Amino acid sequence: MIPRTITNELSAMLSWFPVVSITGPRQSGKSTLIRNVLPDYEYVNLEDKTTRASATDDPVGFIRSRGDKLIIDEAQYAPDLFSQIQVEADARGTMGQYVLSGSQNFLMEKRIGQSLAGRVGMLRLLPLSYTEARQSDPDLTVDEFMFRGGYPHLYDVPMPTGIYFRDYTATYISRDVAEYLDVRNVTDFNVFLRLCAENAGSLLNLSGLARDAGIAFNTAKEWLSILEKSFIVFRLQPYSTNTRKRLVKTPKLYFHDSGLLNYLLGFRSSDELLDSPKRGDVFENLVVVETAKRYLNHNKEGNLRFYRDTAQAEIDLMDVTQRSAPRLIEIKSGMTPRSDFFKHLTKVGEELNVPVDRRTIIYRGTESFNSANGRYISIEDYLRDEPEIVIP
Repeated sequence: MIPRTITNELSAMLSWFPVVSITGPRQSGKSTLIRNVLPDYEYVNLEDKTTRASATDDPVGFIRSRGDKLIIDEAQYAPDLFSQIQVEADARGTMGQYVLSGSQNFLMEKRIGQSLAGRVGMLRLLPLSYTEARQSDPDLTVDEFMFRGGYPHLYDVPMPTGIYFRDYTATYISRDVAEYLDVRNVTDFNVFLRLCAENAGSLLNLSGLARDAGIAFNTAKEWLSILEKSFIVFRLQPYSTNTRKRLVKTPKLYFHDSGLLNYLLGFRSSDELLDSPKRGDVFENLVVVETAKRYLNHNKEGNLRFYRDTAQAEIDLMDVTQRSAPRLIEIKSGMTPRSDFFKHLTKVGEELNVPVDRRTIIYRGTESFNSANGRYISIEDYLRDEPEIVIP
């Protein structure tokens, strides 16, 4: 198993809550993590039809016939189990009794909210970060990771990413979307998914996505919600302030995995990506999601934003987790440092009183150094060393 950063957080949550839930996209490594880290727990998987029938037909007997350390994988398939887990957990009164995992996060959240509110500690496991992936492949470059993404199976088996993501998207749509959320026109949903990829890193225009996909606005709204709850995409919210300055209020759209994003954009090799005008969007997506993973992997609430005002001043990423010490980040996919990269960082930094040493350019070059306008950090250093990321 590739060691996962979130392992320490799992151990802590088991000491604080009677039930721990782990959600995340399909094939992000949830089952592998809990089975390897918790070998003394009994493991059941409700993907197995016989096991699922037992759980749904007799939820009381299913839970009471097992011990006080139980992992239930794909728990959303048996909704009546959740209320019985609540009964047993309350009766025992001990921590770390149950670990629930599931890939259909919209159903998991619904079941937990109905029966286990206040009794469950929740973790989210995204695909591998760059530092995690390098433990499997020490020679992995950032460019290759940006192309391949972080799904663990791609680091276990040397297979073409196109084949992996072709089957991944087919499985996701047939099992998580069509079966449970009644998306009748799979072709339209595929079109919508690819349109989201084309718009990654841009301001979200849901009306435009609906129009281009040939679907109603409310359908596009529902489908985007599905993609978010499945940990396929997420919205980065704009920075807001109480000043009179007019700021953009529309969020930007990003993908949780750059490998899936590249597949949907039609790239089949790292060289093809690097030669494309889309390189900048994919590189920006990589930096944003890898920054978000740092907080999620430490079970922290990171507060990430972007800045854009009506005068077109824009900052790609703002880390305002520490309100008193925000960090401004411009993301550049080129390899040559240029002083004009700091144009907006300087203007916005002065307006928001962000000191020079917290104004940063992240770029694909190899050198990290300080300048009079701020810091240049190579993407390699940023992803490997996690510079100045404070986990409160």
